[in-house]
Amino acid sequence: MTSAATVSTGSGPGRTPAELLRRLRARTAADPVTHVERVPARPGLPVPWPAWTPDELRAAFARRGVDAPWRHQAEAASLAYDGQHVVVATGTASGKSLAYQLPALATLLADPRATVLYLAPTKALAADQFRAVAGLELDGVRPACYDGDTPRAEREWIRRHSRFMLTNPDMLHHGILPGHTHWSGFLRRLTYVIVDECHTYRGVFGSHVAHVLRRLRRRCATFRRTPGSGSAPVFVLASATSGDPATAAGRLTGLPVAAVTEDTSPRGGVTFALWEPPTQPAAADGPQDLTPVRRSALRETADLLADTVVEGVRTLAFVRSRRGAEVVAANARRALDEAVPGLGARVAAYRAGYLREERRELERALLDGELLGLASTNALELGVDLVGLDAVLICGYPGTRASLWQQAGRAGRSGGEALAVLVARDDPLDTYLVHHPEALFGAPVEATVLDPANPYVLAPQLACAAAESPLTPADLELFGDGAKEAVDALVAAQALRERPTGWYWRHRDRPEVDLRGAGGAPVCVVESATGRLLGTVDGGSSHVLVHPGAVYLHQGVSYVVDELDLADGCALVHAEEPDWSTHARDVTALSVVSVRSRVDAGPVALFLGEVDVTNQVVSYQRRRLSSGEVVDTRPLDLPARELRTVAVWFTVTPDALAAAGIEPADVPGALHAAEHAAIGLLPLVATCDRWDIGGLSTALHPDTGAPTVFVYDGHPGGAGFAERAHGTAAAWLRATRDAIVECGCETGCPSCVQSPKCGNGNNPLDKSAAVQTLDVVLASLPDGTHA
Repeated sequence: MTSAATVSTGSGPGRTPAELLRRLRARTAADPVTHVERVPARPGLPVPWPAWTPDELRAAFARRGVDAPWRHQAEAASLAYDGQHVVVATGTASGKSLAYQLPALATLLADPRATVLYLAPTKALAADQFRAVAGLELDGVRPACYDGDTPRAEREWIRRHSRFMLTNPDMLHHGILPGHTHWSGFLRRLTYVIVDECHTYRGVFGSHVAHVLRRLRRRCATFRRTPGSGSAPVFVLASATSGDPATAAGRLTGLPVAAVTEDTSPRGGVTFALWEPPTQPAAADGPQDLTPVRRSALRETADLLADTVVEGVRTLAFVRSRRGAEVVAANARRALDEAVPGLGARVAAYRAGYLREERRELERALLDGELLGLASTNALELGVDLVGLDAVLICGYPGTRASLWQQAGRAGRSGGEALAVLVARDDPLDTYLVHHPEALFGAPVEATVLDPANPYVLAPQLACAAAESPLTPADLELFGDGAKEAVDALVAAQALRERPTGWYWRHRDRPEVDLRGAGGAPVCVVESATGRLLGTVDGGSSHVLVHPGAVYLHQGVSYVVDELDLADGCALVHAEEPDWSTHARDVTALSVVSVRSRVDAGPVALFLGEVDVTNQVVSYQRRRLSSGEVVDTRPLDLPARELRTVAVWFTVTPDALAAAGIEPADVPGALHAAEHAAIGLLPLVATCDRWDIGGLSTALHPDTGAPTVFVYDGHPGGAGFAERAHGTAAAWLRATRDAIVECGCETGCPSCVQSPKCGNGNNPLDKSAAVQTLDVVLASLPDGTHA
């Protein structure tokens, strides 16, 4: 019996994943694999179609090769059809899309007035779902994508005629809700709201999206006050496997949500390898310190990608950064062309920031088999149906176990056997994980962290709601805890005017609110000589990625930035192939605003509170591509950025440090090393990326009067990461200590206490004194600071 999970198979290499892994391991003298986990195959459990499924819809699914749903699909679909808000949280390629398509399309076929709104976190996923729904060829459904790439000529038709509209939270926030009067017909008849890949809505972004959904519910309720408008829409959410999905979905929507979590789809076996790149001697023309260094994860992933393409294996490599994806693709192409001229053309990079036409062409080439290898950011992590992939390379731990399994699940989506390889970066967390496989394969998947009550999210979202229509006391209940205080603050700031009938937006222009917390509008990257738009970078990253003198990569072509105009949001570049890379350096200052929680533990104290952080990119290093040698450091004149956020910090008395054998002159290096390692290990206990958080350490902080280590959320108002760290402090710091101790280096390296984003050039650092410091902290903290 075929099923919802059955799709066409790509041409494979004709060998098992275990055989492929053996061939990859054989190319190095020292075995780089630290662990191999075998995830066994699993049979599926099909059930009959729900009795309410229209014959026309059954026939359409049958034409697509789906003869019957899996049990979890039918269960979630029936709950939604009966009016229950539901989240289906099952593994990659488990057919979650059928769970929401089934009730939505059945309703559209039964009620010619009903409409459906589908929300995806990425344009690629929305485009993929559009192809799936349109491919069913159901009369009267009229699916359409509505996003920033939609030509204006098509938008009016979509508003008037589409009944299954696919968009993203950004478009809902910036376009649909502010222009709600133009969408009254669609919203009045809205029957289902589908929130796909809802586990991605975490931190500040997730908190913003939670309020966008509340604003959507508010507008729907307003339009449905007219006779014959029907009941409120049902929310159907799809999530990767995550901890407590019902609670997370409820927090996201503000509604009670049932969860379907038992995955009854069949799954091919997965061979999952943990791969630690080998060390190599430092280059003779590099720095004088000739301590062997680990081969970079980017170079190792590029070589593995080239090797799998040579073997005829269709492979997707996930890389953490846009620049990294470009580097991996370029190096793989170069290696392939050296081996077989012309073969490099079958590898490409894929990332956000490309123009729409480039993204669509890459998606088509991968689906058609024109490309054998693709190096991608997490833009392709989500549910885009990439058929026939045989292997996935994951360049660096993606920050959460949920993302790790989501990325690994991209291979074997045709139900066949697959290979997944996690290539460790040279940092504390990756090193810890490849030597502690139980932290990956034996631990539950994390719960999604978001905080809709964050005042830095809630107040701007209430301003947006008021600009759409005046707020009433009933609305404040919809927006939850802290809404009245946020409205009072907006009144005091003269953003809102209070009247007997409610609170009114006072300004002509609507509020400017960035859902993704990217730190401002995107910066366009333009080639100076031709005026050609190459792509964009988000405003928050522009100081680091496109500062004057920065090397910027686009589809394997190297450019150097001539000028960054922050006022106009434009970076001018010229094509150049320098033999160096660029690395921005910054400085940070921090002051304590308030303390929310304090744990006194003798010579140690643990705090959670609000802090003000001032950060400025002040210079950049140029480093030789061949050796990593620092060529020079050049100053930059960029404005400082200020941030009020939430931090966790601990203090240790000087006497306790002295008793542990740490000399006063070694205290700064001890705290600095402990700070770096603690930041690197925080994603182990919180659903964050090390780039979501920052830190500062000092031998005497003016606000604490003691040696102090701070770790703070890198988003205004906090994102919940510091609070999670505070609640699991002992477990977090124990893992930090273990990672340092178990690292084989003598004085510290990127695998333990060095940080890739240190503004002080990783100086001073004292590895052994960091362990002594953490021993003092762990000996003093009570058990109550464990998770």
